[in-house]
Amino acid sequence: MHERLDKGLKNCLIANIMFFVFGLICFVYYKTYVNGSVLSKIIELLAYACEICGFMLFLWGDWLISTAIRFRNTLKASLTAYIFLEALMMVFEINSNKLDFYEPYSLLLAIVHSVISGLTCLTFLQLETDKKPLERMVLVCIAMMFAGMLGNIIGIRIYFSIIINAVAFAVLFYSVRRLIAREEIEVDCHGDKARVAEFKSTFVDD
Repeated sequence: MHERLDKGLKNCLIANIMFFVFGLICFVYYKTYVNGSVLSKIIELLAYACEICGFMLFLWGDWLISTAIRFRNTLKASLTAYIFLEALMMVFEINSNKLDFYEPYSLLLAIVHSVISGLTCLTFLQLETDKKPLERMVLVCIAMMFAGMLGNIIGIRIYFSIIINAVAFAVLFYSVRRLIAREEIEVDCHGDKARVAEFKSTFVDD
């Protein structure tokens, strides 16, 4: 596997594991929140630390992937836009008690979040078209993302959707790494030797 691509996928995988932890910290934060308490401040700082580290890794992984693979501009643009959207939502979520316009229980917000996430996941089909293992994994991950809306339907905050998304993308990046390592898909990268197909024609045979 191309070293730069492998590092990018690994960083994105670790980043989404950290977002999963961020979601769990948010769960604890809202269950134990007391205005002005030391415990709440410590948990909030942990959430920010996890969020910042996660986004640093995600952006670095995104950069490595984008500069490693050839073409696939839709995938590159979608993943970058998704990262910034997720960062915005996480900042809003941890500061929701200070923001009047933000509705953490909004079903519409959960639907928009899941649709954008699903469309971003769908662009990973560009890695190599018509490959059933990749298509199956993308569909599974999209189904997981849409399941994230169920949390808001039953009255859980948007961090539930963030947790589900993090798990889905972690599964996606892990699966893509495995598919490439097992040579079930091939992703052409900058610096790779060109794959040359040799053809024999009976028209030029003596």
